[in-house]
Amino acid sequence: MNKYFEFHNSVKLLCGESALERLANELEHLGAKAPMLLSDAVLAKIGTMQLVVDAMAAEGCTPACTFTDIPVDSSLKVVNEIAALYRRSGCDALVAVGGGSVIDTAKGVRLVLSQEAEDILAIGGVDNLVRGKYIPFVVVPTTSGTGSECTGVAVIRNDANGVKMEFLSPYVQPDAAVIDPRMTEGLPPKATASTGYDAMVHAIEACTCLQANPMSSAYGTAAIKLIFENLEAATRNGSDKKARYAMAVASTMAGIAFSNSMVGAVHAIGHALGGVCHVPHAVAMTILLPHVMRYNLSHCAAAYAGLLPWMVGMDAAMATPADSRAAAAIEAVEALSRRLNAICGLPLTLQDAGVNKEDFAKVAEFAVNDGALIVNPRAADEQQVIEILNAAY
Repeated sequence: MNKYFEFHNSVKLLCGESALERLANELEHLGAKAPMLLSDAVLAKIGTMQLVVDAMAAEGCTPACTFTDIPVDSSLKVVNEIAALYRRSGCDALVAVGGGSVIDTAKGVRLVLSQEAEDILAIGGVDNLVRGKYIPFVVVPTTSGTGSECTGVAVIRNDANGVKMEFLSPYVQPDAAVIDPRMTEGLPPKATASTGYDAMVHAIEACTCLQANPMSSAYGTAAIKLIFENLEAATRNGSDKKARYAMAVASTMAGIAFSNSMVGAVHAIGHALGGVCHVPHAVAMTILLPHVMRYNLSHCAAAYAGLLPWMVGMDAAMATPADSRAAAAIEAVEALSRRLNAICGLPLTLQDAGVNKEDFAKVAEFAVNDGALIVNPRAADEQQVIEILNAAY
């Protein structure tokens, strides 16, 4: 256990099938009268955003302004654009309805507004900000993967150089998060599988990185158990409310875990793959996890072995020879990805994801400069990252 660690989670969680109906009341408690609603075009088109609008309207709350042009990989430019619109429209709160990109965009907007800045690049850095002006902020996640509703980080693309930038501060955390299984029912099988696997990566890296601590590991291991028990069912049947609810809670718990310890090489390389090759983040996590675990095995075999009971159950873990449990944990995550591939065609290799080997050098260059690599159990240089990429190809 680390001689010193910090743990922070200030987000109020509204969980369950009736959670959405509490949103307007929560905004009222936060003093919001003219919220800005943020989402994306797909959620607006399929009616998911409308569920939120209707729930708010039923309690007499109407958004003062709505923005639904947030792209899959949001950018610094979009953040600045939304912040300017917020000010012009006289809004006094933010409500983000969506997955990681929407929520991270909203976090960036909150940073710009709270720091009374014009450009988010002017306030870049790690834990260097004061609280600033208070901007009420509630999120409604529509995927069960990013855990962004409870993290102190926003990942936003810099279009000028293609790099995904990380903005770390406890002040990007929302005031509240609405965890309602209805919001993920429209998620297609492949997206359900990949985002759920992303949540598992969050949990595994949170439990095994250099900054892992007892509290983050408690959240992380509980999340791993829920994911192994429910991800296949949620992928196979999107209307399975029990599995959807379990995955939503697991994603949030994994987010709390890694927000208080960090992640590792899976994310460092995944961020680079997203920036250079435009591989969707959750897909990159699925492909990379077992290969990075094998790379890290010499440095955290005991930690991986300790995760096995949460993956396969205590009886099966205890029946596995002690010196084989770490390898069995890697096989368990790889077997899960194969089962998900059989259900929905989830990509298993970088080749499946359309990555060209010619880009490996640039991916490796970006990965070794990613902050997530600092806390990976085993250091990695560019050549070692390329070896991991080759193994995942």
